[in-house]
Amino acid sequence: MEKETSKLRSVGTQITQLCGFKIGSGHYSVPVLDVQEVIKPQTVTPVPLSPNYVRGLINLRGQIVTSISLRTLFGLPESNSEDYMNIIVRSGDSLYALIVDEILDVIDVDTRTFEKTPETLDDKIRKYIGGVYKQEKRLLILLDLNKILNIEN
Repeated sequence: MEKETSKLRSVGTQITQLCGFKIGSGHYSVPVLDVQEVIKPQTVTPVPLSPNYVRGLINLRGQIVTSISLRTLFGLPESNSEDYMNIIVRSGDSLYALIVDEILDVIDVDTRTFEKTPETLDDKIRKYIGGVYKQEKRLLILLDLNKILNIEN
């Protein structure tokens, strides 16, 4: 009987894992399956005439990686801190480093707590958000990596 009860409790529950991080005071995430690794700050080579959110290029064990400042992309002021982190994600054959303020944890979230992006948000930021997960003490914003990595004005 106990086994049947636990089976019933798990019906309809679907857990997904997200890599959580902070940008300013906001809590954001990307799917763990899209993350190759998390690394400390690297030497960045600036690229002339690149968009302001492209910090430059980094050399990651022989692979060239485009470094993207999510703060700049989201219109937030730059941080003076050198304690930022890079989340390395892959899109096709290319690697990207998403610059974030702080890495949180890998977070297990129940997909039933997922909400669509509110229509009330400005389209400038709304297009980069895949949705929002409700947690006990805060909201966790899920970023849409496809939109972030294929940025068009």
